[in-house]
Order: sequence, then C-alpha cells, then structure tokens
Amino acid sequence: MNQTPDAPHEHHFGFSTEQVHAGYLGEAGHGARITPIYLSAGFVFDDFEQARARFAGTDLGYVYSRINNPSNAAVEKALAELEHGVGATLTGSGQAAATVALLSVLKAGDHMLSAPSIYEGTRALFRGNFARFGIEVEFVEHPNDPDDWHRRVRENTRLFFGEAIPNPKNDLIDVEAIATAAHEHGLPFAIDATVATPYLLRPIDYGADIVFHSTSKFLAGHGSSIGGVVIDAGRFDWAAHPDKFPHLHQPIVDDADGDGATWIDKFGAKANFAFARAAIAGRFGTSLSPFNAFLLQQGIETLSLRLDRHTRNALAVASWLEQQPEVSNVDYAGLPSNPYHALAQKYYPTGAGSVFAFTLSGGQDAARVFYDSVEVFTRMTHIGDVRSLILHPPTTTHSKLSAAERDRAGIHPGLLRLSVGIEDVDDLIADLDRAFRVLRGENPPPLRSTGPGGGFTPAEGL
Repeated sequence: MNQTPDAPHEHHFGFSTEQVHAGYLGEAGHGARITPIYLSAGFVFDDFEQARARFAGTDLGYVYSRINNPSNAAVEKALAELEHGVGATLTGSGQAAATVALLSVLKAGDHMLSAPSIYEGTRALFRGNFARFGIEVEFVEHPNDPDDWHRRVRENTRLFFGEAIPNPKNDLIDVEAIATAAHEHGLPFAIDATVATPYLLRPIDYGADIVFHSTSKFLAGHGSSIGGVVIDAGRFDWAAHPDKFPHLHQPIVDDADGDGATWIDKFGAKANFAFARAAIAGRFGTSLSPFNAFLLQQGIETLSLRLDRHTRNALAVASWLEQQPEVSNVDYAGLPSNPYHALAQKYYPTGAGSVFAFTLSGGQDAARVFYDSVEVFTRMTHIGDVRSLILHPPTTTHSKLSAAERDRAGIHPGLLRLSVGIEDVDDLIADLDRAFRVLRGENPPPLRSTGPGGGFTPAEGL
C-alpha cells in the first residue's frame, strides 16, 4: 500500500520567541539587527512614477512619517502578531489609541455601550469630547450579565466596549460573553487591554474585534515614553452591515485611483483597520515619534520576563496586605477570596496583572500617612513601570467624580492604588510594613539612610 507522506508541520513559536523576533523587517543599508530609528519627516522618491505609485497605494514604500515610518512599522508588525491581529497602528498616546479605535466606528448620532469600570481618562473622553461630537455612551450596570447588554441595545447602537483588567478595582469582565453578545446584534466589541498586555491575555482569541493599549505602560515598561496602539482582529463582517457602518460602504473620498471603490471593496475584512489608520489616525495626526517606537520595541523584547515578575510580586504583596488589620479590602483578582477570581483563572492563568487597589479602614487621613511613608514605592501617576508605584485615586485620577460617583465605583477615601514592579518582593513588603508601622504611631528608621537612590556621587579627582 502506498503511504502518503505526512504534511509539513508548521512550527508555532512561543510568546517569548515572538516578542524578540516578530516585526523585524531587515535593514538593507548596513545589516543592523535592531530596526534603526528613522528620524525623518519624509522619504525620498526615486522618480515621478514612484511618487505617484506611493500616493496611489500601489507601491507600499514610505511617504511621510505621519502616515508610515520604518521604525514604527516594525513595532506595529510585532504587536499585530503578538495580539493575533491583522494589523496595528501606533499612536502618540494611549488616549489617542482609544480615540482612533472608537472613532473608526462611531459618528455623530451613534450610541455605544460600555462596561462601567474603565480608565478615568477614557471616561472623560466619553463625557466631554464624545458627547460634544454627538456620540452617546451608556454604561451597563452589570457588565458580566449579557442580558444587561442586550436590553440596552438600540437602533443606533454601534459598539460594545470594556476594559480587560479595570484600573484600579480589578473588577474583571467576561470578555467572551460580551463579545458574543455584541456579535448577536451585528456589533463589534472593542477592548482596552493595557493592564493585561498580550502576554497575559489575547482578547482577539475570545472574540474581541478591536484591541488597544497605552503602550506607555507595560509594553514599554520603563516609564520612559508615551505611546498607544490599535490592533484590528480582521474578523468582523463589516460588509454585512452597510446600514450600521455606511462610512465603509461609501466611495473613498481621497482615493488616488478615483474609481469609486469603497473601503469594503478595496480592503475587505481589513476595511475598518484601513479606515482607522488612514482616515482617523492619519488625518488627526496621532502618529508616534519613531524614537518612542524604538523605546517601545526595546520594552516588548522583555515583556514576558517582566510580566512574570510583576504578577508574582503582585500576588505576594496582595496576599500580605490581606492579612493586615488596617486593610478593609484588597481588590486583586488573583486572590482566591476575590469575587472575580474565577474569571481570573479563566482569562489570566499566567497571572492576574500587577495593578490593584487596597483600602485602609482609617479613610483619607490613614491613606495620607501611609502614602507619605513609603520609600521604595514611587509616588506618581503611572502604571506598568519596572518600578513599584503608589497613588491615591480619590484625590487624583478620580477627583473629578462626585463623592457619590466615587462611592458607587468603590473608590473610597482610604483607597490606595499600587502598580507592583519588578523589585525584590521582600523589599516591597518591608517598605509597606514600615508604612504600616508609621500608621500605627511607631517611629521606624528609614530603610536606607539616604532614601532610594542615595545621594549624588561626587566626581573623584576634581
């Protein structure tokens, strides 16, 4: 009997390999292994016909850094691959990424549904700017109950939105259930996956259609650069809903071909990605600096290593905090006692992130004493840094909310947010323990005589 040879087996690289190698486009000039920083506003055309072809889109070379840039392209390719998407667009900030991701779908007169627990910068975007644009955002009350989403859908609803690991409460959403509910109404589901990163969660694998990140956080990882990215899954059937998404079914206004082709005609399943990149990001000018793209690329290469330490440290710190008598609540989904722990086990088996809050029963006065007593944790408004950070949301990020709104959101006066870094966990716990001792009225010595970092080192021999 003749035997048929086995079909070639395609090897699938692991995440840590992909994060190092994905996106590398080569560098013909000198053979650099790292994609160089192309700090050029524009790019030279060889001749008249090449210029024409690049503007027509038949030559995919570079035109202008607001539109495309080799440094950015390498990082976009890497992030698209890591997220299992078909394309990515870098932006100048996470806020810009949210704007590009959502305005690629929404227009004046549209209605969208959002999970209630989201980043406050995004909420301000919804309340101020989107409202001014004539876009109504409605918050569901019970985001993990699909019926709550279903019953709020209107004729003009165009999008569902949620945040993978909400900051700071860790009140996780059921990504798959919300995506399914959106698709039952012929609507896309967009998700902010900043705190999760593609290492902990790939939302597209659970049905998300548009994913965005503030790359300033864990993806870059070192607190050195601002940026954002939007990734499209390329799976939503935009062509099936001309009544809901007419902008993709209308002739492309500035198409160099001038043949009346629509975004659907020209790009098929990638129509929304192409529209978001060209008509929203390109025209609003949200482009990321190539220098920041380079810094982001360096961060991505160690993402899994850092996240393993981040999440391990966070679980240890959260478990320790849960035992302290002054703590009334720890909002970390990685704890078995947390009401969202079952969702954490489903979606975040590698680790439940490292940004969470805990609440001191002594209220704002206790939070002030504690906040001012830390030495290793840095007092600043940021997350996802290799350094551990601490903030008091009620008087900072959530200060624009009314007291009643903060209370409904669980942002109580004694709440403190931690972004747990990659330091030695024993040192982090020692720092927190010292702050508790100060809160208890003790006068413990500083952990280091000169504080973190020490003093300046004098130049020897001068």
